[in-house]
Amino acid sequence: MEAKTRADEDERTYHIRAVLKSSTNHRTGAKMAESDMSVRSSRELWTILLGRSALREQAQIEAELDRHWDRLHQGLSYYKPPSASSAGKVKENKAVAQPLKDFGLRISKLLALDEQQSVQLLQCYLQEDYRGTRNSLKVVLKDERQSQALLLKVTGYYYEERMCLLRCVLLLLTYFQDERHPYRAEYSNCVNKLEKDLVSRYQLQFENLFKAEAPTWETHGNLMTERQVSLWFLQCLREQSLLLEIIFLYYAYFEMSPSDLLSFTKIFKAEGFGLRQTNRHLVDKSMDSLVDRIGYLSSLILVEGMDIDFLHKCALEDCTVQHQFSNAPDVIKEMDQLLLTFGDIPHHGPVLLAWVLLRHTLRPDESLQPDESIHMIGKIGNTALQLGVFKYISTMLKGLGVSGNNCTASTAKMCIYGLLSFVITSFEEESLQTDGVATQCSHLIDAACEVLSAPSLAEVFWEMKPNMGLGMILDSAVGMFPHKIGPLLQLLTALLSTKSTVTKVYNVLDKMSFYTQVYKHKPNDIVSKDDETLWRRQTPKLLYPLGSGQTNLWMPQGVLGQVMIGGNQGYVVRWEHSYSSWTLFTCEVEMLLHVVSTADVIAHCARVKPILDLVHKIISTDWSVSDCLLPLTSRIYMLLQRLTSVINPPVDVIASCVNCLSVLAARMPAKVWSSLHHTGFLPFASSPLTSMTQCVSAEGMKAGNYGTLLVQIEQPRGEYAVTIAFLRLITTLVKGQLGSTQNKGLIPCVLLVLKEMLPTYHKWRYDTYGVRERIGCLILELIHAILNLSPEGEDQASPSLQSLCIYSLANTEAGQAVVNIMGVGVDTIDMVLAAQPSSCGSEGPGQILIQTVKLAFSVTNNVIRLKPPSDVVSPLEQALTQHGGHGNNLIVVLAKYIYHKHDPALPRLAIQLLKRLATVAPMSVYACLGSDAAPIRDAFLTRLQSKTEDMRIKVMILEFLTVAVETQPGLIELFLNLEVKDGTEGSKEFLLGEWSCLHVVLELIDSKQQGKYWCPPLLHRAALAFLLALWQDRRDSAISVLRAKEKFWENLTTPLFATLTPPSDTTEPCVLETCAFVMKIIGLEIYYVVSGSLEQSLKDGLQKFSNARRYEYWSQYVKSLVCHVAEMQEEGISSFPETQMLISAWRMLLILSTAHSDVMQLTEDSTKLKLFMDVLDGTKAALTTPMSVSCLRLGSMMATLLLILLKQWRSVVATAPDILSPLSLILESVLQADQQMMERTKAKIFSALISVLQIQGLNGGDIYQLPQLLLSVCETVKGEALALIDNTRHMSQMGDTVEDEDSMETDSFRSPQKDQRDGVCVLALHLAKELCRSDEDGDHWVSVMRKIPVLPSVLSAVEVSLRSKHNLYFTEASLHLLLTLARTPQGAAAVAGAGVIQTICLPLLSVYERTSNGASQSFSRKSQDSACWPGVYRLCMSLMESLLKTLRYNFINDALDFVGVHQERILQCLNAVRTVQSLACLDEADHTVGFLLQLSSFCKEWQFHLPKLLRDVQVNLCYLCQACTYLLHSKKMLHHYLQAKNGEALPPVALSRTQRAPQTPSKEAAGGGEREEAEQKALLAVQCSLLKILSKTLATLQHFTPDCCQILLDQSMDLAEYRTLFVLSFTTPAFDPDVAPSFGTLLATINVALSMLSEMENKKEPVSLNIASLASDEEIQALKSLLMFTMENCFYVLISQAVRSLKDPSILPRDKQRLKQELSSELSTLLSSLFRHFRRGSPSSPCTQSKPPTPGSKASLEGQEPLIQFVQAFVRLVQR
Repeated sequence: MEAKTRADEDERTYHIRAVLKSSTNHRTGAKMAESDMSVRSSRELWTILLGRSALREQAQIEAELDRHWDRLHQGLSYYKPPSASSAGKVKENKAVAQPLKDFGLRISKLLALDEQQSVQLLQCYLQEDYRGTRNSLKVVLKDERQSQALLLKVTGYYYEERMCLLRCVLLLLTYFQDERHPYRAEYSNCVNKLEKDLVSRYQLQFENLFKAEAPTWETHGNLMTERQVSLWFLQCLREQSLLLEIIFLYYAYFEMSPSDLLSFTKIFKAEGFGLRQTNRHLVDKSMDSLVDRIGYLSSLILVEGMDIDFLHKCALEDCTVQHQFSNAPDVIKEMDQLLLTFGDIPHHGPVLLAWVLLRHTLRPDESLQPDESIHMIGKIGNTALQLGVFKYISTMLKGLGVSGNNCTASTAKMCIYGLLSFVITSFEEESLQTDGVATQCSHLIDAACEVLSAPSLAEVFWEMKPNMGLGMILDSAVGMFPHKIGPLLQLLTALLSTKSTVTKVYNVLDKMSFYTQVYKHKPNDIVSKDDETLWRRQTPKLLYPLGSGQTNLWMPQGVLGQVMIGGNQGYVVRWEHSYSSWTLFTCEVEMLLHVVSTADVIAHCARVKPILDLVHKIISTDWSVSDCLLPLTSRIYMLLQRLTSVINPPVDVIASCVNCLSVLAARMPAKVWSSLHHTGFLPFASSPLTSMTQCVSAEGMKAGNYGTLLVQIEQPRGEYAVTIAFLRLITTLVKGQLGSTQNKGLIPCVLLVLKEMLPTYHKWRYDTYGVRERIGCLILELIHAILNLSPEGEDQASPSLQSLCIYSLANTEAGQAVVNIMGVGVDTIDMVLAAQPSSCGSEGPGQILIQTVKLAFSVTNNVIRLKPPSDVVSPLEQALTQHGGHGNNLIVVLAKYIYHKHDPALPRLAIQLLKRLATVAPMSVYACLGSDAAPIRDAFLTRLQSKTEDMRIKVMILEFLTVAVETQPGLIELFLNLEVKDGTEGSKEFLLGEWSCLHVVLELIDSKQQGKYWCPPLLHRAALAFLLALWQDRRDSAISVLRAKEKFWENLTTPLFATLTPPSDTTEPCVLETCAFVMKIIGLEIYYVVSGSLEQSLKDGLQKFSNARRYEYWSQYVKSLVCHVAEMQEEGISSFPETQMLISAWRMLLILSTAHSDVMQLTEDSTKLKLFMDVLDGTKAALTTPMSVSCLRLGSMMATLLLILLKQWRSVVATAPDILSPLSLILESVLQADQQMMERTKAKIFSALISVLQIQGLNGGDIYQLPQLLLSVCETVKGEALALIDNTRHMSQMGDTVEDEDSMETDSFRSPQKDQRDGVCVLALHLAKELCRSDEDGDHWVSVMRKIPVLPSVLSAVEVSLRSKHNLYFTEASLHLLLTLARTPQGAAAVAGAGVIQTICLPLLSVYERTSNGASQSFSRKSQDSACWPGVYRLCMSLMESLLKTLRYNFINDALDFVGVHQERILQCLNAVRTVQSLACLDEADHTVGFLLQLSSFCKEWQFHLPKLLRDVQVNLCYLCQACTYLLHSKKMLHHYLQAKNGEALPPVALSRTQRAPQTPSKEAAGGGEREEAEQKALLAVQCSLLKILSKTLATLQHFTPDCCQILLDQSMDLAEYRTLFVLSFTTPAFDPDVAPSFGTLLATINVALSMLSEMENKKEPVSLNIASLASDEEIQALKSLLMFTMENCFYVLISQAVRSLKDPSILPRDKQRLKQELSSELSTLLSSLFRHFRRGSPSSPCTQSKPPTPGSKASLEGQEPLIQFVQAFVRLVQR
């Protein structure tokens, strides 16, 4: 405890401390922690004791009381008068600035207060109530006028301090014996300490106050003007009143000695019970209530001092000697003399009455004669009655306020209860009446009702014997019933407090045994005794003249009646007749309905109103009785209808009716509404409501009887009972959650409130103070209830109640009225609070005003939140945000509520509204605050720093600042208060200013502060949210300051090292958020700051995080959170948003760790594997349970994370145990779930499966999952494909008008639903492809295809897509799948059998036909990686190639069909290589030649079916060979072409890398080098493509030229079968389409291949041109094999063509000779080069079927000899 107290001592914040060092302790010897700045102001102490501060623990309250009990004990004498010694101490004190000392002395003079205390008071004022900045204070102190204003404000503060000190004592006395109060024990201990001489001190202070001379300007300085004197006197009266209240409460618990009673009596007589004040000339009208209160309390203290309760007890037990007064004859004598002089002031009444009882009960003393004593008692008693003591008592109890939580009023009622009980027991009722029976009796009953309204007393009453005390009043009231209904019902209504009392009251009325009637003359059907004391009824009689069949009371024949009063005036007869009053009440109501339009209506109303009030109290206390009261409650509607339609309606009865209905409506709103609807009382619409404009204009709406009543009766009179009841009723109906139709019916009522009442109610005439505030509060409660209705799901055509309210408040004057209420301002509220007596409790006008303003805040906040978004600024928003001159705009008013100290919720709600405005309104709060900005900032921060401030205000301030970071740059700069440090020119370094909010925030995240009472978890969370906002908004200046703070990262990361409780619904949600914020801040820091520049402390923190195995801990925790949500989903989980936030933050950290593993110290594969498996388990938990929305959200988040980790941690995943099984389970679960919500998640799971298959493949153990997986996937593919077909057809019909503008790769209008690169459909196809790959022999596929018609549906969808040129991604994915299937014979047969050629062949035309007007246009320069329609065409080519390769003759006809259809494109493509060298174009040529290579195996069929095409193809292939050779030969030429034509030849990655290079001069060279390397790589890529095309072209040509062996050996070969492909010419190939391909071309090809081979071998070339430096070993090996393959084919074609030419008779011998010579010399040269090459060791050629080479296999020279031998043989042949 000690530690906490010490911490509290450092209470005053360090801001003021700099200037305002306090004086040394002014009271020597008092060992209290009140030195220096740690002195609590009395107001702060009061707030703490009330439990409104952050100190809420009992030990903390106890410590506060221990520290300050001496101040409470001293009371007002704690404040000392000025003294020379004190003034000297102030002067000597060096810690206080001189201007403050001087000002303190001025305060001391004005207030006549001790100098040291004056300085202290000033310091407390500056800390708590000063509304300026520290700098402005210096100016104020120097300026005479401003300093005078400040003096007066300090005076007000001082008065408030004195009051708060007394309020603290009052609070202790109120609750120190209340078992329900949380601090009862602490209060009780303190009261025991104070008890000894508390009263004597306070009594002395009271005497001093009423004797005090008024201050004058001579004594107190010239500021003591008349107005100040008046305020001083008002304060004096308030203090007197509070002191008396304390004394009264004290004596309620402790006994008063007779001598004390005597001294109090003398004091009160001297000051005339408050009326004979020394300064009574200063009393004005406004102070009357205070003077009365002093009188009431004086009177009560004396009555309490006589201890009448104990006296009553002594009298009953006949032991009066025990009473303290029985042993004090002297005091009694003196008191008698004193009291005989009383009688001139009403306040004397109760005192005299109590004394009469005392003297009457304690037998008179011997010294006085008995008759003399009796005479004196009688005289005093008469005086009391003449003063109208009973009327005074009821006035007094009303004046003391409503009981409830008002202890003084309750205690007063207890005191008076004892008095009245004893009076009524001791004296006959008649003897208590002076001025006529009726009035005094009614005053007695009024007083009794006032007394019994204290809740505890009703129960005390029912426990007493019925003929005792107040029970006798009840008996006499029963005796006059039902002739006088009022008194009995008034008493019984007061006696209702709990359910048990309801039963008793109900039974009393249900079993009545007397029926009292009054007769003017004796009736005829009566027989009476001679003395007329007893009557007897001769005939039975109906008691009410009502029609037959209606409820009635029947008095049978022979009933006896006692005549109570008889004679000429008339007879009062009490019949002995048993009946139920409830029936009688029903008859009374029926009677009123009958006489409603006659003159008797007033009298009947007076009888019915008490009945209605009783019914209202009964059903609101105990609903279970309502069924028994149905005959009454069901007649209320008719009563309401009749009474409101008469000319002069009885307002009070109508109000009672409506009050009853309100209580009924709380339980059965629909029933009340439907019955009320027909009475015409409520406003209604005469035509159905259709539109908002019609509603708002109130067109066709009638105000109903209530509306008429308001305008014609209530407003002129200024009394609003019905209006208050009406508002309560409508609010109850709204809260009753009626259906939408009934709510529609309420629209006219609400509209009346919004149009006719809210804008004008403050201008109405009012008779009673406080009613206006109450009506305003009720109107806003109604609107608040409507805005809090859950939004209705019905048709939005006609407006709902809520939308009407929102529209009206946003756009009509109703909104302005709410703005006006909010604009009341903090000063007005403080004034109203100051004016009301301190014990007003929660019912005072100040509290109602505060409640109204709070409701206005809440309503405005909700209107802005719920308002439908629009471009136009609504009048409400304008009013809220307009810049008014002179600081009168609303933003300033709202911000200034921070100065309000009484109710913490008021500033909190004001800040909440500010927060909302700062978010939505387009304005600068800083600009609106104007010159008040800095003072308001200081006030905000002062409250934020105070350790005792209510935690919720602090949280709200931080939330406001968090929002301001993003939306209010000016304001946040003001709060951050960063100052530029003087440093080197150009670099800015910042420091924290003195008034920076970061001081508090840093303190709140300090790990040492956690768990202290002033830093609860919610506040810690708010501080971190603010920091996160700074990081998210990249406030670099603030971040740089924070980073540099010592221990910042250590403190920040502390929450991540805590061990949280396992997830359950009791988990504190804000702790989860706290951890999430920390993770996000760390993530942002790592993401934005280069790893080298990270603070060392953060790196250390991350290292510590890793070493402490926190990655594993959090991974496990997040997994358990997800599992918890999955388990709890039926019940729903309370903290779901916080859970989601934590999981999201953890996800962000993990994703970052994939790229920054070194910084984040997440490098161990075992840890990564554990994290990965946790994510997988979490995903599984969330997605395999029955789905709820929360599970789906988390499942989707986890699936994203899973996917990213799969992609980034491939090496880790490769070592993981079985991942496919859980993923397959998830997939099955996801596929069964609701389609709409699962679309994205499905896609993620498919994607994950694809990645796993790519990484892990199907291990042997997984094979059993393949069939099931395949089934799931194929089902999805089939369903999605069919959906896609419908979708595409639908779109084609819709979008015929949409022209496909651009060239063939235009990805025209895409289906928003299905066709996306990461759509479910596309990913399912890719997954199917991966599974197909994993299924080596294809058996599973075949079995699945038999079950599910996948291929037909996919092919149909592809056909539709191709025709409409939609669904690019889908088409691509489908073709990939078909391509994979076509690898195996079974798959290929299935694909061909499903009709692939019909699907693709003709529709494929539409892919490129639309813009095929020239090769250059049809071959795009688009990067080949991005999806495009030419890519689809290329895939189709590959598919045809694959099918033909696998199926051979079974597919040849289809293949020829395909070639026939697409011949133009094929030829165009072969030609295009010469002009367009983009990778995409080369790729298409590659695919085309590949297909032609397969097709060339079937030359004869081709020749038969398409002879012309075959010839064209052959020619084009030769030209292609020539083009490729030329481009490969002339590298510079190719480079030039690429630069000129093909800006995109550089891969995008390389470009982006060079662009990002920093442009400092020293690095430009490096950038240039990179650029050159990128160009070389691009060139190499194009060369490889050309080489591939070349090798395939030559392989194809080989099929079109005679077989070498055959042509060499077979003499009878038919040469006509083979055409000559190359002309007899040996020039090097030109780049000219007119030059025909020749033998020179082939020789050049071999030369190029050889030179490229040797270039690869030769490492001595410059690096920039060396292929070896640009490609990997494997790539080089493959490239060498390709070159060898090209050479072999080239030799083959060359030799075959040469032999054919030599054998061709049509060629001239001269040419043949030339051919031989040229070939002989050329080939010899080539052979020698080859020899050299092979000697170095050369790669093997892929054999002519082009099997891929085995990389790295070095073949020996002999392995290569066949080629050389073959060529040598040919050379020898030629040379012959």
